[in-house]
Amino acid sequence: MAEREAPQDTSSTPEAPTPVGELSYEQARDELIALVATLESGKTGLEESMRLWQRGEDLAAHCSGWLDQAEASLDAGTDADASAQAGEHQAH
Repeated sequence: MAEREAPQDTSSTPEAPTPVGELSYEQARDELIALVATLESGKTGLEESMRLWQRGEDLAAHCSGWLDQAEASLDAGTDADASAQAGEHQAH
């Protein structure tokens, strides 16, 4: 009779976080909010707090990038609309 391999216990192994670049704005924002709450609780050690702080910096930069892109997209749309309206006024 062949021996079965015992299932690996993964409950004590922390799951690796999703790379920040793969997160949507909403996912990054929600993780950042949870991370800040964890840090503010004061229940983490120094090493874990430093790791969370760095992850928070990365998440904040990622969110900022998303917002900058959205702003640039809106500005481009507003500029295009203004140019189109100016062209209509000149044509009349």
